[in-house]
Amino acid sequence: MKKDRHIFNLFEMFSMITAVFVVGFTAVLILTIIVKGFPYLGETFFSEEVQFSIRMSLYTASISTCICLFLGVPTAYALTKTSFPFKKICQIIIELPLSMPYLVLGLSLLLIFSSDFGKALKEMGIRVVFDKNGIILAQTVVNLPYVVRFVRNAFEEVDERLEFISGSLGASKWERFITITLPLSKNAIISTIILTWSRGLGEFGATLMLVGATRMKTETLTTSVYLNLATGDTGAAMASATIILIISFTSLFITNWLGRKNDPKSRMKDVTLR
Repeated sequence: MKKDRHIFNLFEMFSMITAVFVVGFTAVLILTIIVKGFPYLGETFFSEEVQFSIRMSLYTASISTCICLFLGVPTAYALTKTSFPFKKICQIIIELPLSMPYLVLGLSLLLIFSSDFGKALKEMGIRVVFDKNGIILAQTVVNLPYVVRFVRNAFEEVDERLEFISGSLGASKWERFITITLPLSKNAIISTIILTWSRGLGEFGATLMLVGATRMKTETLTTSVYLNLATGDTGAAMASATIILIISFTSLFITNWLGRKNDPKSRMKDVTLR
């Protein structure tokens, strides 16, 4: 018994030391961005180029997040609440991009939209390659598997007994989805939206392959960091990185706050305090 307790104490100490190391290393990375970028933040933020990249990032991330939600929620519902042939294989195919380099995804998109299909779309007025529409498409392709996985996990946590009781009382599947599944998954879906939007702001690899890095045309915040580093302007690059960090921190704070509000233990504590 004493030996087991001794081993547990050693493991606990090792865990704490490891956690301190990870936190310290991450803090150094974040502080480096802040220290190097903050002195240039004011000057860079009000430059025409950076303001263009901020607008482009906010616009494309917002549109791609809406598309991911529009496609991801029905897909997640199909994977959790319906039965169809080869469902497991379909799930693997949807989540396969999670383990692929984003450069490869961007290259695939470039090959598709540089083909006759892409040229036909271009003649119809739908430009993708070297256009802001390509940024939206790249962000959507990269983030959609995350949305499907997170929303699917949220739907799987919904108590099936509630849906069964609702169905036995005459509610259709659509009514069950609207009145039970969706409300019970609300906070998880909101957190997914915020994280997806934040990830869209930081997407770079697939975007670079599909639309390139052209100043004041396809320039997002991450592209601005890349272009400024390429031209030797480290201060402007770190200032752009600081802006991304601020937006990411805000998004993560909101996500954690929503998670806390959704935590049963937290709700019980709030009720007790009242």
